Amino acid sequence: MPVIFKTIDKIKPAYDIVYKIVLFICKILLIGDVLITTMSVAGRYIPFIPDPAWSEEVVLTFMSYMAVLSAALAIRKGSHIRMTALDRYLPKKLIMVLDILADVSILALALIMLTVGWKYANGIGAKGFYTSMPKLSRFWMYFPVPLAGGAMIIFELEALYNDVKKLFVKEENL
Repeated sequence: MPVIFKTIDKIKPAYDIVYKIVLFICKILLIGDVLITTMSVAGRYIPFIPDPAWSEEVVLTFMSYMAVLSAALAIRKGSHIRMTALDRYLPKKLIMVLDILADVSILALALIMLTVGWKYANGIGAKGFYTSMPKLSRFWMYFPVPLAGGAMIIFELEALYNDVKKLFVKEENL
C-alpha cells in the first residue's frame, strides 16, 4: 500500500501552488479593501478626494471573496474550528475514522457550494447588476461561493488523502 502513497505524494507541489495562488488572491483583496475603504472614508471628510458611490458594494464583495477563500485555506492548514476536547479519551483509530468522516462531510458541503453556487451565480447573479455600477453583473457577487467550493474540494481532497494515509501508514514511516 505505501507505493500508491508515494506516487500520490508527487502531486503535493500542485497543491502548494494552488494554495499560494489562493493566498495571493486573498492578499490582493485585502489590500483592495483597505485602499478603497480608506479612499471612501477620506472622501467624506477631505473635499478634494472623491467618495465613489460604488465603494461599499465593492468592499463587501471583496470581503465575501476573502471570507470563503480563507475557509478553503484553513482546510489546507487544518486550522478551521473543530471539537477536540474528547480526542485524548478516545482510541486513536476512532479519531482517525472520525476525521475521515468530517473530511467527507466537508467535501460534500464543498460540492454543494460549487454546484448550487454556480447555479445562483449564473441564474440570479447573471440577471442583476450592481446598483452603483449598472454595467457590472451581480454574477461577481455570487461567484465567491462556487469559487470557494472549488478551492475547498481541492484542499479537502488533500486532507482526506492525508487522513486515509494515516490509517495505512505507521507513524514512524511518516
